[in-house]
Amino acid sequence: MSFSNIFQSTNEESNYVRNRLIEFNSQHVPNGRYEEINLCLKNDNEEVIAGMNSAICWNWMEIDILWVHKDYRKQGYGKQLLEEAEKISREKNCSFIKLNTFSFQAPDFYEKYGYKIIAVIENAPNDYKHFYLLKEL
Repeated sequence: MSFSNIFQSTNEESNYVRNRLIEFNSQHVPNGRYEEINLCLKNDNEEVIAGMNSAICWNWMEIDILWVHKDYRKQGYGKQLLEEAEKISREKNCSFIKLNTFSFQAPDFYEKYGYKIIAVIENAPNDYKHFYLLKEL
């Protein structure tokens, strides 16, 4: 059987693929779980000014995105989201939180709150570094 047609996936198709992998993983690792935890902060006008997209996987939380609008940075909103992530992770019996960031983003911010660099990829993207961090809970 030969397949030669590759397509850009829709959101529905991407979710289908994710769920099939979760299903497969669950057959091999007991007590498997995958739960998205997405949070946001809004200003008085109900506009999103910060947010975090993450997921609980087995015994950890993986933060995929943490973003704060440029007009609201350095006011504690990122810290607030990280603290909420840690609270949720502990409530869900996670052992650690892992995330990644670039050198032009916020590696120092995460280190300030106890995250340790566990890997660095040089020149990713060009002339920058890609950091992987972990915090034991």
